[in-house]
Amino acid sequence: MSTSFGFRPPISRSETTSPHPARPVFDTELLRAYMKKLLQTTLQHAIWSSDRDQVKSWMRDIKERVKDRMIEIQPTGMKYIVLVQISENLNQGGRADMISHWEDGDACIHELFYNDSIICTCIALAVRTSS
Repeated sequence: MSTSFGFRPPISRSETTSPHPARPVFDTELLRAYMKKLLQTTLQHAIWSSDRDQVKSWMRDIKERVKDRMIEIQPTGMKYIVLVQISENLNQGGRADMISHWEDGDACIHELFYNDSIICTCIALAVRTSS
């Protein structure tokens, strides 16, 4: 016996019409290509060091350059967050996941770089402002 409670699937926001003009969508593929190249060129010869200042310098350089590139791609109407993590590569396993409840124009771009010595994860978030 099947019972229907009158539930229906939610309507995708991308299928609904809005009385407001369309807002720009962040170009994720342009940033993803930039991040991939940046991580490769910045870290290709990097070797893990207990020198915290060196690791901080790599992270600072990466996050500032990614943020600056995001502003070049979409200078207004967005807020940006860039997260960078660098750890020693000890052949360990790892897993990451994220869920969000955003508007269709918001974006999360992530890139992973690793070599025999380090693992770097870079996550960039672009969130539209309400105006």
